[in-house]
Amino acid sequence: MSSLHTWAGLLLGWVLYSMFLTGTVSYFKDELSQWARPELAHLSQVPDQAVVAQRVADEFSRMDGGVSQWSMRLPDARNNSVYAFWRTSARVPGQRGFAEANFDPATGHKVASRDTLGGEFFYRYHFQFHYMPVVWGRWLAGIAAMFMLVAIISGVITHKKIFVDFFTFRWRKGQRSWLDAHNTLSVFGLPFHAMITYSGLVTLMALYMPWGERAAFKAPAERAQLAAELSAFVPPGKPSGQKAPMASVEDMVRQAQERWGRDDVGRVNAVHPGDAAARVVVVRGLLGRVSMSPQYMEFEGTTGKLLNVRESVGPAAETRGVFYALHLGRFSDVVTRWLYFLVSAMGTAMVGTGLVMWTVKRREKLPNPDRPYFGFRLVERLNVASIAGLSLAMTSFLWANRLLPSSLDGRANWEIHVFFIVWALALLHALVRPAKAAWVEQLWAASALLFLLPVLNALTTQRPLWHSLAVGDWVFAGIDIMCWVLAGFHAVLALRTARQQTGFRSARKASRRAPIAVAAGGGAE
Repeated sequence: MSSLHTWAGLLLGWVLYSMFLTGTVSYFKDELSQWARPELAHLSQVPDQAVVAQRVADEFSRMDGGVSQWSMRLPDARNNSVYAFWRTSARVPGQRGFAEANFDPATGHKVASRDTLGGEFFYRYHFQFHYMPVVWGRWLAGIAAMFMLVAIISGVITHKKIFVDFFTFRWRKGQRSWLDAHNTLSVFGLPFHAMITYSGLVTLMALYMPWGERAAFKAPAERAQLAAELSAFVPPGKPSGQKAPMASVEDMVRQAQERWGRDDVGRVNAVHPGDAAARVVVVRGLLGRVSMSPQYMEFEGTTGKLLNVRESVGPAAETRGVFYALHLGRFSDVVTRWLYFLVSAMGTAMVGTGLVMWTVKRREKLPNPDRPYFGFRLVERLNVASIAGLSLAMTSFLWANRLLPSSLDGRANWEIHVFFIVWALALLHALVRPAKAAWVEQLWAASALLFLLPVLNALTTQRPLWHSLAVGDWVFAGIDIMCWVLAGFHAVLALRTARQQTGFRSARKASRRAPIAVAAGGGAE
């Protein structure tokens, strides 16, 4: 069981670490997306969503050639703009025929902000990676999640004294300290780690296990019913060909507000606007609702007549919706979201300490620890690039957001290219430098980039920290302050790693003087 735990954690440990860290950051993806678009004005309060929806719907009606389908996400406490996508009239071969943009809630017009995915990149990377087909990425994420689930279960069985170890953390004891840290982080967040791993598999269960659905739902009507249970996007159907003006979208949203609350409308979708067969769906938001199951009101587009209200789904769909909501945490308020962030960060550290512990434990057993074999050196270097290198890459993505010209073609893609270029350079650096030096240098580099990021923000935008504090813009102020906190954390890691050599040699000397004690420490796992 110990070997199962070790190898299940190691083989895909680097993938799991990147999934955990980007997933942790994704709990603030909306805030990061705001930070990545400093051109969008700060909203001190949520505007009337009904009025905003009508403004953007009017903007769609004025587009050349008309829009046959659109969907808008309305501003809320975490979003200062309207994100919308719509079907384009002229499809280009090889493309999906959709366009997207952000709209100003005050005017309904498109806003001229820099091209970026912002926090959305970390969120998408978390479960589908990049530079590979989406389906392959999601399969890889699912396999990694299964390895994680096996590692969690086998870890609980293996560490029989795990709850005792939680209260007996020992500092500066080499391998013993790494194991204690791994145990402490694992026990503290064990329910969350088990939940987040299992619920992650549930969110994509239709991809991983499609055979039950295919066997149970064969008729088109049954499949349509299943889609209605899982999504608020109504089938577009066919237009009638008869032009008819849209009824007031504001009135439809107003009805939804009376039912769910002023700021609890999440999205408005429309199919065939301007046609007699138009339909409008107003979707309820997710804040305070521990389920991702869709709740919506469907209206006749030309008259505004309420056709259907869906506020519940079947038990199986609701179970899936609850697991989905628990994984994403979008129901949470600020305090709960920070709790999600902290426990998820512990999960990241749990995976990281497990990877480091593998090398620390085996180095002690090498015939000559100063000249390890190739496989050991490779794992050690991959640890450096996966842990310290990922911090560098993620910070570089934010630097690229501020430094790349706004007029650059494919700017959003270049931000991502910078992320992977820096990560690849971190791997190259780890391969050519001694392991300890690589750790220290990359941790110091990440610390410096994080510390200077608020300075760069002040020099390149109109939203420096002092301005954000003065106007109560806690998104920008919070990210600047968090950068300094993380810079300090990486600096502490770099300092402790730089001092590790002395402790390591002492441990080796101690092991030569008292081999029985070291053997007992290694057998604790």
